[in-house]
Amino acid sequence: MNNHAHDPIGVFDSGLGGLTVVKELIHHLPNEKIVYFGDTARVPYGTKSAETIIRYSRDIVKVLLKNKVKMVVVACNTASSLALDVLKDEFDIPIIGVIDPGAKKAMEVTRNKKVGIIATSSTIKSGKYARKIVQLDKNIVVTSQACPLFVPLVEEGWFDHTVTYQVAEQYLGVIKKNKIDTLILGCTHYPLLKQVLHQVMGPKVQLVDSAQEVALQVKELLTRDGLLRTRLGPCQHAFIVSDEPKQFQRLAVRFLGGGVKNVRRHVYV
Repeated sequence: MNNHAHDPIGVFDSGLGGLTVVKELIHHLPNEKIVYFGDTARVPYGTKSAETIIRYSRDIVKVLLKNKVKMVVVACNTASSLALDVLKDEFDIPIIGVIDPGAKKAMEVTRNKKVGIIATSSTIKSGKYARKIVQLDKNIVVTSQACPLFVPLVEEGWFDHTVTYQVAEQYLGVIKKNKIDTLILGCTHYPLLKQVLHQVMGPKVQLVDSAQEVALQVKELLTRDGLLRTRLGPCQHAFIVSDEPKQFQRLAVRFLGGGVKNVRRHVYV
């Protein structure tokens, strides 16, 4: 077994959304320790430039490396779209994103070859999801829609608010007209809006949440590299945020289904 097997997995996102990935990692890899970084002071990422996203992502990976992580999961679709390749080039550690697993799952489950993608403006503009899906199956027709207001609505905890339904109806109109049967939730915040999205899209549309696919890919990678943590017993996960920890703790319960205790604040110099 590799000497680094007992080191934690690093996970980061622009805010709370990446906790959907953390929940799946805890479920599929119960022996693993996780260090999560939520960049709550600088959320949302989805409206910012590629240069800014790359700079933010680089900052966070450096913080995670100081916490001795053995790999990094970029649990942010925007950062996966714009910064993943740069991070892989710059850091000598396994780094994976969330786009490839989500695209692969959508390709596998669509029946009518019509797939919709909802994501932040930056993720949609990058075209990474659409290119990956067409690369996997050139017969799939992709409809993309930026939904920039979803992230602040989730961060506010408005998971089933009337306003959220109204915003969803507005955003998803074009996608509904194109008769898709599969919808990729192209932002890790969006699974918290599944109830809204199911109601707006209807029961025949399958929602693809890449969090589970990412967790399975992490397990596969750690197994291959001899990095699985085999020590049994409860793990003390750590959570780092760049803004007020109490707000993060309050909302994290909705993502993880339980309380979050070990939260500390990182202040950018």
